[in-house]
Amino acid sequence: MILDALFFLVMAGLNLFFWAIIIAAVLSLLTGFGILDTRNRVVWTIGDFFYRVTEPALRPVRDRLPNLGGIDLSPLVVLLLIQAAMLLVAAIQGYLIRGGVYF
Repeated sequence: MILDALFFLVMAGLNLFFWAIIIAAVLSLLTGFGILDTRNRVVWTIGDFFYRVTEPALRPVRDRLPNLGGIDLSPLVVLLLIQAAMLLVAAIQGYLIRGGVYF
């Protein structure tokens, strides 16, 4: 019972962070191409929120990737890492179920 809740919370948190990175990347593209105007207070607030949520994970990856000009691949790398973490959590849950520790 408790392990179910723990695995659910971990998977839900990873899933929410996955979507936050996608939304932050799309907002960055839309503001970069001038489709969204950051002088609008609502747009700025939403963009700032997603920047603050995702930047702690994106910055270390961005620092380690080579400079590709105007192309930022750090969201892609972080999304792949999140997917790997989700697979790892699911595998751990499966091993616990098969081992009889988890019922």
